[in-house]
Amino acid sequence: MSASRTPRRVASVIRLRPEHAERYRELHRAVPQPVLDTLSRAHIGNYSIFLREDTLFAYYEYTGDDYEVDMAAVAADPDTRHWWTLTDPCQQPLDSAQSGERWVTGEELFHLD
Repeated sequence: MSASRTPRRVASVIRLRPEHAERYRELHRAVPQPVLDTLSRAHIGNYSIFLREDTLFAYYEYTGDDYEVDMAAVAADPDTRHWWTLTDPCQQPLDSAQSGERWVTGEELFHLD
């Protein structure tokens, strides 16, 4: 990626099952290093997850050249797949999610640099 290229900003949401809220917090206090390394290799940075009431909001910036290939590599990573077996039961997709879709992306309406 060239230094002048603007990162792709990605925002997504999902519900947090209230009965799993403390478990989800606990998991994210110690995200396994191999999972973090996979995200870094996939050119994902400035990644944050926020919680408000029972809604999780995630934001990250993608700086690579082939988003679909990098996301497929994340999804194929064994450590990440194991991580998802721990986090997925804590989550509930929004009603607007497509079949098989978990986190749903949001439309960017405004950005200020």
